[in-house]
Amino acid sequence: LKMSWFRLYLPLHVLMAACLCHSIKAPTSSSQQSFNTGLFNFYHSLILADGKETTIHLLKDIPKRYYFVLEEGRVLAPFTVTVTPCDVPIEWSILVHKASASSLGKATGGDRDTQEISKSQKAPSMVSTIFNYKGNSVETYMGMSSHSALYMLEFLSTERDTHITVYLTTDTTSGHLYPELPMDPRIDVIGIGHTTVTLTWKHSPSVLQHRESTQYCLLLNEKHNYKSLCAAETAIRSSGMKLPPAIALSLSPYLLEPQQVMILSNSELSIINKVNSGEVRQICMGTKNTYTVPNLSPDTQYYFDVFVVNLLTNASAAYTGTFARTLEEPEPKVVELKDGKVIQVVLDGKKQKFCSLQYRARHKKIQFTFQLCRGQVRVHITKNSKTVASENISGLRYFSLKGKPLDTYLVQLRSTEDFNSSVKVQVSSHFHKPLFPLLPESLKIKSFSKLRTCNSVTIAWLGTQEESKYCVYKRMIKEDQVWRELQSADRCSGPESRHRSEKVLCKYFYDLNLQRAVTTETIKGLDAGTLYLFDVYLFGPSGIPVRYHSKVVKTRKKC
Repeated sequence: LKMSWFRLYLPLHVLMAACLCHSIKAPTSSSQQSFNTGLFNFYHSLILADGKETTIHLLKDIPKRYYFVLEEGRVLAPFTVTVTPCDVPIEWSILVHKASASSLGKATGGDRDTQEISKSQKAPSMVSTIFNYKGNSVETYMGMSSHSALYMLEFLSTERDTHITVYLTTDTTSGHLYPELPMDPRIDVIGIGHTTVTLTWKHSPSVLQHRESTQYCLLLNEKHNYKSLCAAETAIRSSGMKLPPAIALSLSPYLLEPQQVMILSNSELSIINKVNSGEVRQICMGTKNTYTVPNLSPDTQYYFDVFVVNLLTNASAAYTGTFARTLEEPEPKVVELKDGKVIQVVLDGKKQKFCSLQYRARHKKIQFTFQLCRGQVRVHITKNSKTVASENISGLRYFSLKGKPLDTYLVQLRSTEDFNSSVKVQVSSHFHKPLFPLLPESLKIKSFSKLRTCNSVTIAWLGTQEESKYCVYKRMIKEDQVWRELQSADRCSGPESRHRSEKVLCKYFYDLNLQRAVTTETIKGLDAGTLYLFDVYLFGPSGIPVRYHSKVVKTRKKC
């Protein structure tokens, strides 16, 4: 009977009957007896497609069988079978039934939990298992047959329901579906920082030959390595996510789930999946084989897997995964505070977010003063290791505390923004010598729209019961500069940072009745239809200024 893989014209039951009648004889052993019985299960099996990756779903403890036929008349016809478990370890076998001749083969793949390859012996009737494997690695069997033969693949999952992918090909002369790995597929860790890890790996031959259609993708998580991209995506889905297939590999506009964040920068596609076991990050970086992973947590162990991906077929091959632990966050340097002295602390939103200040009290009562200059800062104060104050500060903030002489206070400052923040700090036991002036209820500047003209505006601000000096400054500003100026303004800087031409006036003012502690000023000599930025500085007895919130006002265009 001449049988061809590409020409199966006969009905399935006729083909199977003809094949079995042609070659089945009396069994020679108990094992052949059991499998000869199993041969009739071919009738209920499925044909495995040649040259195509097939996804197979397995139910727990229920074997599933597929078969394929090799052509007759070819000398040493080659074939390969690649099986990729997408979750738990599975068992799979290749069984062959033929009348005579020999079958040769070998297996290649990752670590083998259980693997057996047997060579058939010439016999009148031959049914044999030529390959058997148990594990969760990607495994490839490469074989040759000199005669027409009927092959069966049997798959079994004993842990739980799962799925796998199977790729069969009898055409070994054309291009490979899976990208090739280098002879040494290990990932090397060449640098470790507090929040970064630098990795490198040897180039895949496929990347060197097909740069336009092949790329590298990196997957990192805090749980364990994955032996295939299929296994990684299954793990993410099982955490409660609906992950589109190969979302990190295909650049199609998939809709992301709420737990996902996509970042595209510098030709790198990053997808961050928030799952129950932590963060799973996928990064595709083109054909670069060295990469520094940013934005990691200090003192945390991460697992890294690199996949080389065929963009035309989405097929991938996995390098041998590795892991690394980031360095511990260095203890912030503790700065000693001196009584009555003012220091300004600058916090880098990306690198140095923390600062610690220590003070040894000499009196029972002390007062901490914080003036926020820029950004957002959280203050945490402990006395003898017990928390006494913790809050985000804005403007000027005082903390009056009671204790005993020689109490130790530790102040921790933390930036809550990704950009620079700064704050002035003072601690003093001399309450009768305040460093900063007495502040009004509000530091806002008000403008009167009805009093605006083409060359003048009128502004007002609150004062206090204490006679103080107020200085007004103005500056022309463009509309596209307003947001940046208001956000980046240093509220601790004084008039010394301003150009002399920007000064409008200085005046002294106070009122014992706070209801009437309001002053107004009309600034003249302005240009029509122009934006101006106005600032008011309040000076106390110590001479240290406090800056009101800047106000932007536009003069009328026509009058």
